Amino acid sequence: VQLQASGGGLVQAGDSLRLSCAASGRTFGDYSMAWFRQAPGKEREFVASISDTGTDTFHTDSMKGRFTISRDNAKNTVYLQMNSLKPEDTAVYYCAASRSWLPTRAYQYAYWGQGTLVTVSS
Repeated sequence: VQLQASGGGLVQAGDSLRLSCAASGRTFGDYSMAWFRQAPGKEREFVASISDTGTDTFHTDSMKGRFTISRDNAKNTVYLQMNSLKPEDTAVYYCAASRSWLPTRAYQYAYWGQGTLVTVSS
């Protein structure tokens, strides 16, 4: 499956942003999807995942309540709604696909998008 992330940009602290990740090539509904992020000089970090049907989600504790993952299987797209953004949210955000159920580790994802940069100014 090919993944194309979009929606990043430069925003101010407190703003909201919605990232999108469009999938093509295989049956989108067969995959759990996730968002990871990587800040400069840091390791890639899990943000959230969603099951193939969208029924189940998992958000990392530090972002729970501010970030929400969702998907629209009819549009082959997964989203990340980010609210109350902070400067420490600045990172490249990646979407990823896995045939496993709600994995949280990067190695469990076989397919990755190219990343979209989110910059949050103070």
